Amino acid sequence: MTSTTASQTSSFRSLSRRAYWSAIWHMRRMPERAVRLGLPPAILGNQFRRREPLQTYVEKHADAGLQLETLYPARQLSNPLPRNVEDRESLSRDGALWGYSIWDVPERKVAATQLATLRDCRFQFFDTPQKGDFFPALLSPGGVSIEAREISYRPGHAKQSDGGQVVHRDRATWMIERAYHNHSHWLTAHLPKLILLRDRPELSDLILPSRRTDVVDASMRMLGLEPEDFESFEADKPLHVDDLTLVQADRFDPLHMQAVRTAFANEDSAPPTRKVLISRANSRGRKLLNEEKLWPMLREAGFERILMEDLDFAEQVRLMQETRILMAPHGAGLTNMLFCPPGGHVVELADPGFPNPNFYALSCALDLDYWLVPAKASKAAHPLDRDLQVDIGEVAKIVDLIG
Repeated sequence: MTSTTASQTSSFRSLSRRAYWSAIWHMRRMPERAVRLGLPPAILGNQFRRREPLQTYVEKHADAGLQLETLYPARQLSNPLPRNVEDRESLSRDGALWGYSIWDVPERKVAATQLATLRDCRFQFFDTPQKGDFFPALLSPGGVSIEAREISYRPGHAKQSDGGQVVHRDRATWMIERAYHNHSHWLTAHLPKLILLRDRPELSDLILPSRRTDVVDASMRMLGLEPEDFESFEADKPLHVDDLTLVQADRFDPLHMQAVRTAFANEDSAPPTRKVLISRANSRGRKLLNEEKLWPMLREAGFERILMEDLDFAEQVRLMQETRILMAPHGAGLTNMLFCPPGGHVVELADPGFPNPNFYALSCALDLDYWLVPAKASKAAHPLDRDLQVDIGEVAKIVDLIG
């Protein structure tokens, strides 16, 4: 076989693979497209619904009294590169899992913060016990999925479409998104909206999940709010609301992130001088395999090694308020940078094969210098289960540069 023929054969095989997976993708989308074109959802077991973005839905039904108030407009940010990165082109453009990539963060567009007034809506819920995730969906009177940030109809919502017991509320204010129980999601996606509603003030009709984590309740009490004072919903029953107020906001809008820090600020905090390594030694995944070899250098540089699970939420907040350098493998503990004073440093030890941009975006929103240290990842089926190893010399260089 000539080199030309071999090249043509290779190109054909590559094209065939692309065509195959493209066909699979289109076949999987066919039921949803059929519903979008008018097929009654019940024919497909209510696994699919027509979808309309929140703004489109409100505009179409404005004559029915629906409203969408923009509190903060969408805008373009200008963020610095990670402190140890000289060229933006060296940052990953892979953002399929997050809706944006590390490469996007220097010029990331922040979505608008909006307050919607809706009528006669129904929430449906489901979770995934194996992952501990939670998914809400919002349906119009005609069964259209009203798509807001992290509120979207999925096939799993079909189990609550059979006309079973539905809980009714005359009025409700809603701020719950996907994965509200996750430490990072609660602090960066939900707590900012709670503070926004408190400051307006528009908390009188707030409805909360009946199943809450200790961090949810503790953080509310630190803000002077008692969770038990609010109405709650049960995720195993659909919820119908006659008059609904819904708030949606960008998860890493600097205005909201800094509002959280301000709301928890303690004037009596010592100056931020502490250097903290968050250890994941007791975690399921993303342990730092060479932590014991790294630790002597960090200890000599004045670091403390902390297991966040040993601290209650109030203790975590106080620690962060006194922290100047925060270092950790990628994980929820890094979200506690929310309480670090501006001007500090965040050093993330991360797997380049799982280029999550969230902590970079959060650091920028909080005016914290961000350092990205690539780590070698072990093999595991899910990237969040991969343990990590870092180049000790590279970490030592960054520690020396920070001082």
